[in-house]
Amino acid sequence: METKHVDLIKKELLRLEEMLLSPEIRTSVKELSILLAEEFFEFGSSGKVWRRKDGLDSNGIGVVKMQLSDFGIHPLSENIVLTTYKIFNEEKRQHSLRSSIWKYEDSKWQMVFHQGTPIT
Repeated sequence: METKHVDLIKKELLRLEEMLLSPEIRTSVKELSILLAEEFFEFGSSGKVWRRKDGLDSNGIGVVKMQLSDFGIHPLSENIVLTTYKIFNEEKRQHSLRSSIWKYEDSKWQMVFHQGTPIT
């Protein structure tokens, strides 16, 4: 991939990851359905596994207060990118390493996998 193309993808995926931290998106079933692929699943920092097919309740996925840092991308193919970053959960006073796999399909990026791993 060209550097300019990679920079544009990085900027867009950072924007999408930050959107997924915002209360407006996290509480909107409509917005979450756009950002999370039908086959989405997550290994949460809590140790729980969650799949989109298990359903988004009327409250979405819940509001959190988190700060994202150290964002990077790792292209896996032309249309699939791994993002990595750190999160600080202000409510739990906990840091975690995060990774997501995004796919570009039908003119949009959607998250297909996410993992959170607590760190000290």
